[in-house]
Formats: sequence, C-alpha cells, structure tokens
Amino acid sequence: MKQLWCAVSLLAGSLLWSSTAPAQTSASGALLQQMEQASQNLNYEFAYINVSRLGIESLRYRHAVIDNRIFAQLLQMDGPRREVIQRGNDISYFEPGLDPFSLPGNHIIDALPALMFADFSRLGDAYDFIPVGRSRMADQMCEVVRIVSRDGTRYSYVVWLDVDTKLPLRIDLLDRDGETLEQFRVISFAVDEGVRNLMQGLEKANLPPTLSLPAGDKVQLSWQPGWLPAGMTLISQSRRNMPAMNKTVESRLYSDGLFSFAINITPADKSSVPQSLRTGRRTVQTEVRDNREITVVGELPPATAKRIADSIDSGAQK
Repeated sequence: MKQLWCAVSLLAGSLLWSSTAPAQTSASGALLQQMEQASQNLNYEFAYINVSRLGIESLRYRHAVIDNRIFAQLLQMDGPRREVIQRGNDISYFEPGLDPFSLPGNHIIDALPALMFADFSRLGDAYDFIPVGRSRMADQMCEVVRIVSRDGTRYSYVVWLDVDTKLPLRIDLLDRDGETLEQFRVISFAVDEGVRNLMQGLEKANLPPTLSLPAGDKVQLSWQPGWLPAGMTLISQSRRNMPAMNKTVESRLYSDGLFSFAINITPADKSSVPQSLRTGRRTVQTEVRDNREITVVGELPPATAKRIADSIDSGAQK
C-alpha cells in the first residue's frame, strides 16, 4: 500500500465519434457524475484487487456515512496488516514499524483509483466520455464508459459501472497504445446498512492526532512551461532548500482533476544528465538546459512529459 508521502484496448475515441456523439458523451458524463456521488454517499464494502506491473494487491474497502460524516477503512488483506482509516476530514495511517499518524484529507487516496472522487462536471472540456456498451462484472451488469483526453496527451480509462448502484466495479488505466497499466477490479461487494453498523465503532475510536502541515511560503518563480496539456491548471508552487543536496528546488504542481504532475528545477551539476524513466503510470523526465536540471514527474506518458520539459522558459538567471 502506498503511503501519502510518495511524490506519485478498446476502439479509439475518434472511431466512435458520430453525429450523435455530443448527446452520448453528455449521458456518459452524467453516469460518471453518479459514480462519484455513489462512491461518496452510499454505505458499501468492496473486496478487490489492484493489478499492475509491480504485482497484485488484495484489499478491502468499507465506506459509510454517519451523521453526515464519512467513515472509511482500507485494509490490505495479505501480509503485514496495513490499514488506513478515515473519520470525517482526518485520514489515519497504521503500518508495522511506523508510528501511527493522521493527515487532513477528503478521502483515502492510497490504493484507490482517484477517478472515483473526480469532479466530472469540470472535465468535459478536456475529456470525451464515450459509451462502450454493457458487460458483466462481479456478477453484475455494468455500463462501460471510456474516458479519453481530447488532445491525446494523457492516459485513458475504461470504467465498468454497476447498473443499479453506479459504483465502479472495474477501472482500467490504459496507455496510448491501449496496453493496461493498472487495473482496479472488485471481486465482491455489498451495499447495505450492515456496513454502516460495522463502521459505527470508528466514531469513538482512539485515532492518532492530526499532523499540522507547514504552510508553504508564497513565491514567484521566474520560469514557466510554454506548453501544457489542455485542462491542466497550477495547483501550487514552492521554493525549498535541500541541505542534503546543497541545492534549492523550485516546484510547480499541476492537475486536470484526473492526472497530476510536478515540474522541479534545480541548479545543474556534473551529475545532471538527460534521462527518462517510466514505472506504471508515473514518468520521470529530466532535461538539462541553461545550467538547470528540469525534471517533470507525474502521471503522464513519456512523450508528454518530455514535451513539457522541453517547453520550459527558464526566465531570468538568478
């Protein structure tokens, strides 16, 4: 199970486009909004697996709404007991060998697809939502929807939504060649008040105190990207000293609501070399220019990460 500290086929959409596509996309977008609402508002339990090139994880996720507060539990089912608990806006982490701690948050992000919590009402300008048909998954009939970036610069998703509850029972992340990078796949699930009753004990559970995150200094950076994928917006920017490296790192974080990435710039040294590395959905692309090491790291195809890195306007030298 990843800790919060870490950081990060079907027919092509163009082939499915027709004169009725706008109405279809609107209907599929509405389905995806219902998925987000169901994921946040229903009382349910998932037994599921995450499949990636790093292996297979077996997990259980319980979610309940009690007195307008969200209570959730994510449990790794194999190996050492690793658990994440949500109570309201506090997310608590329990892992062998580490002191428990809590962080503020709206939902558990570890080992769950961020797609479940995306605001699809804001994604229509950058993505097409393409209906694929119906298929059976986890012994339930599902609506299948593909999510594709309109400019072709990002990965795509295929989502299987339970016809009755609108909960996601399978989510595949595909690269631009249609190869599966990651898969979230529900094996069994329940939607009933029994889940709510199981979660009520968390109301009075003794959870670790919430850590206060230091407020970042407001900074103005002299550089900026000359090109970004459509829909990407700046979330935050920072400048911080790295004593172990004897360097200053300047960073900008961007997101479109589905995928995110950071641009980090440090002074170049003799060890700075261009390189590209991809592990699953995450790419690290480094370029060296104007005596600066420019690194793009995040949920992007390598070609997109390189285009962003190559577009950086370094600004005035300091």
